[in-house]
Amino acid sequence: MSYVEVPGAQVPIRMWADPASVEDGAMQQLRNVATLPWIKGLAVMPDVHYGKGATVGSVIAMHGAVCPAAVGVDIGCGMSAVKTSLTANDLPGDLSRLRSKIEQAIPVGRGMHDEMVEPRKLHGFPTAGWDDFWGRFDGIADAVRFRQERATKQMGTLGSGNHFCEVCIDTDGAVWLMLHSGSRNIGKELADHHIGVAQGLPHNQGLIDRDLAVFVSGTPQMAAYRNDLFWAQEYAKYNRAIMMGLLKDVVRKEFKKAGVDFEQEISCHHNYVAEERYEGMDLLVTRKGAIRAGSGDYGIIPGSMGTGSYIVKGLGSEKSFNSASHGAGRRMSRNAAKRRFTTRDLEDQTRGVECRKDSGVVDEIPAAYKPIEQVMEQQRDLVEVVAKLKQVVCVKG
Repeated sequence: MSYVEVPGAQVPIRMWADPASVEDGAMQQLRNVATLPWIKGLAVMPDVHYGKGATVGSVIAMHGAVCPAAVGVDIGCGMSAVKTSLTANDLPGDLSRLRSKIEQAIPVGRGMHDEMVEPRKLHGFPTAGWDDFWGRFDGIADAVRFRQERATKQMGTLGSGNHFCEVCIDTDGAVWLMLHSGSRNIGKELADHHIGVAQGLPHNQGLIDRDLAVFVSGTPQMAAYRNDLFWAQEYAKYNRAIMMGLLKDVVRKEFKKAGVDFEQEISCHHNYVAEERYEGMDLLVTRKGAIRAGSGDYGIIPGSMGTGSYIVKGLGSEKSFNSASHGAGRRMSRNAAKRRFTTRDLEDQTRGVECRKDSGVVDEIPAAYKPIEQVMEQQRDLVEVVAKLKQVVCVKG
C-alpha cells in the first residue's frame, strides 16, 4: 500500500497502516506528536502501537529539537544478522545442544559477564574506535557514571523482553544468525535521566503530554543529551557486535567439521536519532520502532519467535523519511497476552522451534504480534525483500 494521510495540527500524519486498525490510545499519541511546535513531519509504520509518549513505529522529524521519550528508553536497540556457509542439511535433528551452548556464551535476562569481554579476541569484531568509545564514558551524565562496571560487564549480553538470538534458515536452505538487543541498563538509565530533565524545562510546561518534553538546539541540556544519546547508540552497536562474535564462535566450534564462513554482517538501529536533510532542511529524525530504509540500505524486520523474519533493502521513500517498520509490532500488551494465552498455546505456536516454552515468555507468543506478512504487504513501497528467514533456534531472556 501507499500511505494514508490523516490531518494533524502542525503536520499531516502519514500512515503506512489502516487508521481504523490502530488503537485509540496510539492514534491520540500520534495527534499529540503532530501538535509539537518543532515538528516538520510524522511518518507512521505498519507495526505502529501504543508506547510511552510517542507510539512505537513512528518516525518524527523535527527542526532544532528532539524528544527523548520519542527515542524510547532502549536507546540504539536494533538488529544484526549474518548469512553463514552452513545449510539446513548441516544442522542436527536435535538443536537443544546448540541452544544450550548459545545460552552459555551469551548471558540473558539480567545476567552479565563475569569480566568485560575482550573484543579483539572475537572473529571479525570492528575494534576501530573501541578504546575511544570507553574513553568517552567519563563525559556522560554524572547521574549514571557509577554504573561503569555494570556497563562493561553487560556489554555483549541479550537482556529480556522481545530481545533474542536466533539460528534461522532462509528459503534457499542457507543458515543465518540473527540477534536483537540494545544499550542494556546503561541506555535505560541515561534515557530516564534525560526524560526527567526535559520534563522540568520551562518551554515544555504547556505541552499536551509531558512525555513529549523536548530539548531545544543551542541549550546545554540539548548538548548533554546528544552527547549521551550518541554514546548509548554506539554502546548498542558494540553490544550487538560482541554478541554476534560470541555467537559465531559457538557456531564455529559446533560445526568444526563442516567449516563455517560468514558473509558481511547486516546491522541496523531501530530506536535512535539521526541528523538528516529533507527539503533543504537539516532535521533531527527520531525513529522509534523503525529502521532506516534509504535507497539500497539493508535492514532486518523480524516477526515473532514462531513466524520468521525478513532481510530487506530500502527503496528510499522520502515521504517516510527513508524509513520502514522495525518488526511485526505488538497487537496486545504483555499483560493481555499473559491473561489470554497458556504455555500449551506457546508450545503449539512455536512447534518446530528450539526455544523456551515456559510461562516466563508467554507474553512473547506469536499471537501477541501482528501478522508479519500483512506488515510487509503494507510497506511494499518502502522496502524490497532480499531474504525470508524462519528460525529453528530462538534464545530469549
